[in-house]
Parts: sequence; structure tokens; C-alpha cells
Amino acid sequence: MPISAKDVKKLRDITGVGMMDCKKALVDTNGDFDQAIDLLRKKGQNVAAKRADREAKEGLIVTAATEDKRMAVMVEVNCETDFVAKDENFLKFCDSVAANVLNLQPANVEELLESDANGETIEHARQ
Repeated sequence: MPISAKDVKKLRDITGVGMMDCKKALVDTNGDFDQAIDLLRKKGQNVAAKRADREAKEGLIVTAATEDKRMAVMVEVNCETDFVAKDENFLKFCDSVAANVLNLQPANVEELLESDANGETIEHARQ
């Protein structure tokens, strides 16, 4: 099945993954978007696991405060490159981490990683 550039761009817009990876996923799944997204997600988890030991020297410090400004949190979220630190998805992730810390006040990082953010755990979103 021929894969059009339009299909590759659509998958890239949905997933944020590179063009060549999107094309390969579509070719491997015969153009099925749902299967391609699933394949890319699994591949991303494998890549994240391989990179887990790398040192993350870039990132952001984000803040969140209650409406009455009586409580606030400051959270540092690290990543490998400054390009990632500027990415819209990373910014949203950082905001959700800060919101979870503010709202749930987890006792430790493990508890934070298990908390829910937009229907999935923070750990799943991180991966």
C-alpha cells in the first residue's frame, strides 16, 4: 500500500514523532493509523528505557499555585536536550507534573509517578 506524504504528516502531527519513523510505522502497519500509533508508542517506550541511564542536563523549573496564593510548588523536570525543553508537549507535561504536586502533595517521587494526569499516570506520560 502506498503511503502518502499527507498521511505521514497527519501521523506526525498526532504523535510528534519524526517523519521517517512515522513513514516506517505506516508502512509496517499497511497504513493503519491506530496500529501505527500503537507501534510508535511501544517503540518510544523502548527508547525511553534505553535512555533512562543517560544524564538529563536540560529541562525546566515550573511553578504552580492555588487560586488564593496560599500554597505554591516549584518542580524541576529534566530532559536531555534544550530542544525538548522548548517542545509544547514537554511544557504541558511539566505543567501537569506541577499541578499534581500542588493538588496531591505526594510524599515522594514514586507516589508522584503513580498519580493520574489526564487519564494516564505521570510515569506513562513521561515515557
